[in-house]
Amino acid sequence: MKTGKKVVALLSAAVMTAGILGGCGGSGNDAGNAAADTSAAKDTTAAADDGGSSAAGTGSVYYLNYKPEVDAQWQELAASYTEQTGVPVTVVTAASGTYEQTLTSEIAKTEAPTLFQMESESWVDNWGQYCDDISDSFIAQHASAETIQVDGKVIAVPYVKESYGIIYNVDLLNEYFALDNAVVTSVEEINNFDKLKAVADDIQARKDELGVEGAFTSAGLDGSSNWRFTTHLANMPIYWELTDKGVTTATELDGTYVPNYKNLLDLYFTDATCDPALLSGKTGDDAMAEFCDGMAVFYQNGTWAWTPDGDMAGMNVAFLPLYTGVEGEENIGVCSGVGNYWCLNKNATEEDKKATLDFLEWVITSDEGKETLAGKMSFNVPFDTFDGYELENPLFASANAYEAAGKTTVSWIGSQCLPTENWKANLASALIEYSQGTADWSVVEKCFTEDFAKEWATR
Repeated sequence: MKTGKKVVALLSAAVMTAGILGGCGGSGNDAGNAAADTSAAKDTTAAADDGGSSAAGTGSVYYLNYKPEVDAQWQELAASYTEQTGVPVTVVTAASGTYEQTLTSEIAKTEAPTLFQMESESWVDNWGQYCDDISDSFIAQHASAETIQVDGKVIAVPYVKESYGIIYNVDLLNEYFALDNAVVTSVEEINNFDKLKAVADDIQARKDELGVEGAFTSAGLDGSSNWRFTTHLANMPIYWELTDKGVTTATELDGTYVPNYKNLLDLYFTDATCDPALLSGKTGDDAMAEFCDGMAVFYQNGTWAWTPDGDMAGMNVAFLPLYTGVEGEENIGVCSGVGNYWCLNKNATEEDKKATLDFLEWVITSDEGKETLAGKMSFNVPFDTFDGYELENPLFASANAYEAAGKTTVSWIGSQCLPTENWKANLASALIEYSQGTADWSVVEKCFTEDFAKEWATR
């Protein structure tokens, strides 16, 4: 298998899954609703008057959506397309953390998704058999980032480039800099873990003086939030190890940088808005609300946490990289890449395949589609059809500023070689045990070494 050059933005939505999110608006860590019955969803999709590029009755679209934070926007977009063309478009949104489980169930149905997602190349082993060759499609031809290719054929295309790191409240941090005896006086001085820890420790000690409840928001370890640490933060120790070894994937790890993973997690647990023993019950909504309400200065999340109509839209926010205490980390930027790919179900009917590709072409070329993706969803969309489209999201600007300054962008190679969803679940359980003091750090170390290799062996 090799990776080629191109991407996509796609999608579909329709009339089905209920809404999700709270706190700051569209946060990627909210649970969402469990996927509802597919046939019920399709029954509620009304065909409208003819009038588009496709005629009613010549095919339909069923998209199984990975991202609950943008469910409402896809529902609106799909309903509009149906109204304009008469082509039924249905979206079912899986609950956060349950996508593969939902896909396993849905893909086996007679009316299976025509469009589904893979999180990374590591999913090809399980799901590549369902991916159609879309090399000649409009979306693949106009993609401007890497697709996934197998035997020279494009089988998956991402539709959004994203970044994640430590989001900070610029105004609150500036208030801290103005305090007497602040350990630093500018954000430029926070360029490694030691400086970050010194600042966080000082904010925590002077939280009443600053008017906050903690340096960091609660590091929620329940299902709506733990992916921030079992996938995104877990990228860091694997990224550094693979970088040392000069490889881009691995099925076994030495765990060299797992102590660095512990460095930042310990800071999240101790310099925060709540006692570490409470983290198992803390949600993604909790963390978002704490940040948006000014209860904390720092919050680990990504570009998707900012939306034009969310509470964070009125805030002055930017990124810090995920510093963990690795030598030379002063030269890194934030983590950026593609974390989701869209795939056309090869087992769908030819009519449904065409309807799905027609819909996606409309999404990335029409004013309505582009405004939804780049505007309402605040995505950095990697298609040449979006060239010149001005991004509203300040977190994208912050991520790009590190790159412009010559900092090394941290790739997602670590998170993209995580073996299974079961591995992530086990890591989440280990983190809960560690945070509650019912187990020592060795249970977490084991996840990255012995368990990592075992999970890969079972694939």
